[in-house]
Amino acid sequence: MLQAGRDALADFLNSRDRSAGHVALGVVLCVGAVALSAAIAGRNAPTPRNPQVKADYDALEKPAMQPPRQVFGLVWPALFSMLTWSGLRIWNARGPERDRAFALWAAIQGLQALWMAWGPRHRLAQLLTALTTLGATAAYVNAARKVDGKAAAMVGPYAGWISFANVLTEELWRKNRPAQTPTRHTVH
Repeated sequence: MLQAGRDALADFLNSRDRSAGHVALGVVLCVGAVALSAAIAGRNAPTPRNPQVKADYDALEKPAMQPPRQVFGLVWPALFSMLTWSGLRIWNARGPERDRAFALWAAIQGLQALWMAWGPRHRLAQLLTALTTLGATAAYVNAARKVDGKAAAMVGPYAGWISFANVLTEELWRKNRPAQTPTRHTVH
């Protein structure tokens, strides 16, 4: 029975024939990277804990498709959990594509944090970072698929959500661009 539990855990983590130290380091790296990304996102989230960010965000004209704020609080923890698990499965994988896939996974964590860190005052930078995050996610899914199909599949919901989030970010940017003033040319 104990062996069956170990085998199930090894399958869950994709860690068969990996040392406990290797798996523990992977847990620290993956949980740490996602937790840091989530903390940066939380620090820059438009919530009562961040009154200036909330005021800036509340002042924006929102797209009609904007979900209620509570949806974000329900969706992100599940997505961050799946990202962590996916990264850990790639960390524990073997093969020549593993390092590339893991580097892309790490890049997603950094881009996710940067995307949120820009805040509502830097909508164009946020939009460009969002698009880069989506591209990195697509590259990760492709690289992870070559290493561990389950790890790639786990990121599918995240890829779908950030695709939607990209549309929201673009709409926020579009609806709230500063008015363009006509340029006057003087003839000398």
